[in-house]
Amino acid sequence: MKLPDLDADRARYPKSAWVREQSLWAIAVYRFGRWNDSRPPGFFQKLCDRVYWFLFRIVETLTGVSFTKAAVIGPGLRIHHFGNIFIHSGVKIGANCTLRQGVTIGNRHEGGGVPVLEDDVDIGAYAQLLGPIRIGKGARIGALSVVLQDVPPGATAVGIPAKILPPKPAA
Repeated sequence: MKLPDLDADRARYPKSAWVREQSLWAIAVYRFGRWNDSRPPGFFQKLCDRVYWFLFRIVETLTGVSFTKAAVIGPGLRIHHFGNIFIHSGVKIGANCTLRQGVTIGNRHEGGGVPVLEDDVDIGAYAQLLGPIRIGKGARIGALSVVLQDVPPGATAVGIPAKILPPKPAA
């Protein structure tokens, strides 16, 4: 079983991450579930699916990180300081994104749209991204921000509700 996206995730962690970074456990279970869904249907896939859901519940309980295999997450995900992270199953997250503790990414109301994060997005602790919004490539979301609108590529969103600060000019 080869999980190339997990290799990209693992590359963003320190050497002893399996022991010291419990968030990597949640990412590994997610990648296992996505890998299993790509396999042909049959007995082995059904068995692995049951294993996935069992591991998902254990890791969710132990780490406080909750995102199912239904979410689409690009390679290179890094979660700093695990705990209280909730990602809606319809969310799409690009490559090399970073999340910190307490992040919620989801809808504003039952059945509503969910965020799409492009590549290289960095989200601060306890930030909330809610509704059918797009977070542009390289955007940064400040800690404790509540983002309810699109954030352009390279911009920073801070505050409650978040205000958009334009990208810094290149030096």
